[in-house]
Amino acid sequence: MINARVGLVIEDDQDICELVEAVLTQAGFEVHVAATGSAGLGAARDLEPDVITLDLGLPDIDGFEVARRIRETSDAYIIMLTARTEEIDTLLGLKSGADDYLTKPFRPRELRARVEAMMRRPRTSSESRNGKQPDGAVLRHNGLAVSPASRLAVLDGTELRLTRTEFELLLALMETGRIVRSKADLARRLRQDEYDAGGYVSGADERAVEVHMGNLRKKLGDSNQEPRWLETVRGVGYRLAP
Repeated sequence: MINARVGLVIEDDQDICELVEAVLTQAGFEVHVAATGSAGLGAARDLEPDVITLDLGLPDIDGFEVARRIRETSDAYIIMLTARTEEIDTLLGLKSGADDYLTKPFRPRELRARVEAMMRRPRTSSESRNGKQPDGAVLRHNGLAVSPASRLAVLDGTELRLTRTEFELLLALMETGRIVRSKADLARRLRQDEYDAGGYVSGADERAVEVHMGNLRKKLGDSNQEPRWLETVRGVGYRLAP
């Protein structure tokens, strides 16, 4: 059973809402439901959920905007649920701060598997936020310090507000330095099956990694042309810059 406590479902379709609520409840969550974007924003603020499922087609506020506002104050995992099949909608959702997405209709088993994979990634501890960092090696590169134990990334003395997905990608590159990590490798890392070389990685999974890396670059203030931290190896993947 997952150790998480709170799940938030932001969904106006009653049938989908009941399905997602059942999946999260069976996975060990205390589930709360919001039928509008504004209600979802309030619930995300008050409940501090571990996982949020977010419908893009809400009646009051666009789902992309809801994700952006939630991400300003929360590091909850956000899974977007969308009936839209255009790839641009998926990419916009990930750029808005979502960690993953599923296209309706989806299989309940797949939703649970995605949630469980996410929850195997550690949360940032409240102790580390209060300055009490657990022991452990700190990885450093060009003024950037990443602590795997406390899940903190500090650049030139300033803590970066990264989503847990962005932190996981940064940590993967910091761990391997100048060794190139392929997009497929990084997608498996996010699914917690990086050592299963036979695990299927779709084109959509790889494009999702590209979007998250783009978001990470913006937060670092990094340049594609003259990177200080994240270097793209065209046609292959990513590695740390020299």
